[in-house]
Amino acid sequence: MVMAGGSGTRLWPMSRKQRPKQLLRFLMEPGRETPRSLIEVSAGRLSGLVPDANLLVCTLERYRDAVAEVLPAFSNDQILGEPIGRDTVNAVGLTAAVLAAEDPDAAFCVMTADHVIEPVDGFQRVVNHGFELVERSPRTLVTFAIEPTHPATGYGYVRRGAPIDGTDGLGFAVEKFVEKPDEPTAKQYLAEGVYGWNSGMFVWKAATFLDCLKSFLPASYQGLMEIADAWDTPERQAVLHRVYPELPRKSVDYAVMEPATTHAAQNAIGGPIDVATLRMDVSWLDVGSWASYAGTVASDTSDNRVAALAEDAQAIAHDSKGNLIVNDQPGHSIALLGCEDLVVVHTPGATLIMPSAKAEKLKDLHATLPDPLL
Repeated sequence: MVMAGGSGTRLWPMSRKQRPKQLLRFLMEPGRETPRSLIEVSAGRLSGLVPDANLLVCTLERYRDAVAEVLPAFSNDQILGEPIGRDTVNAVGLTAAVLAAEDPDAAFCVMTADHVIEPVDGFQRVVNHGFELVERSPRTLVTFAIEPTHPATGYGYVRRGAPIDGTDGLGFAVEKFVEKPDEPTAKQYLAEGVYGWNSGMFVWKAATFLDCLKSFLPASYQGLMEIADAWDTPERQAVLHRVYPELPRKSVDYAVMEPATTHAAQNAIGGPIDVATLRMDVSWLDVGSWASYAGTVASDTSDNRVAALAEDAQAIAHDSKGNLIVNDQPGHSIALLGCEDLVVVHTPGATLIMPSAKAEKLKDLHATLPDPLL
């Protein structure tokens, strides 16, 4: 299941209310003449991992038609529509409830639609180990941790514990999850060599996840069970729209993963729960801001990165360095002279200019914008 319900406020002005970041065709890939969207890349990465009919997308209902347009191979039943976003624990819980009602032994993998991961075969190899682990140990929650390449302060971290047999040296018990650290702490984590970046990707049995939800967030569990009971009835939409907006809003990490590590030695509903992590040594980019998007664009000798996305769009950087220029207006040209470390994004409806160092503050600006610009 690919989670694709985010709003992408830190990728404004391209990411807008009616066409958020996961649907933007702005990834310029070697060997491809036209850019692709994050959700296309994410779905393509799963090809061959499970049967195509077993791929799901969970997104906001208002994006259903746009998702179907971008992913024409997905049937209507393969798109789970949320009436309103209630954070990741409910997107995952909805999927778990629907799958468990169809197959009490179902296992599923949770992905997000804003990752760029290479190589695909290395990614799939580790995910397969995740499926194998939960088939052997159905009461296990598996998370994937990215091997860190630098002391990042924008990611959460997972600390590895004892190794797990039968995982080719990739699997470990989780000792703890830690929040985004300051730079000295991140450097310490990198030096210790037992921490990975928390990727937000998981594998588990649907029934096991629901047991955890019942124990740790019972209000969500009860509401999702009511929705699941109505799923194959004419009342599906009425129940979904009545119950789902009232579910407590919480991330899956806070609601399930962190409590599960502290309760691992205790009996949760149905028996003990184990939390495991698999090392994923891949090139991984979480494209959630213009700063991270820049990592998908090739640079020139002065470290300028230019993405001319529309027909006859141009961008020129002269006597300039370290800039990201994104031009999404047909026939329009952008020219920079003597500029350093800027982000310039031009679209038909709005233009953004900011220092690269302020990229993480864009969400604050977005909160002040009038509705026509959202």
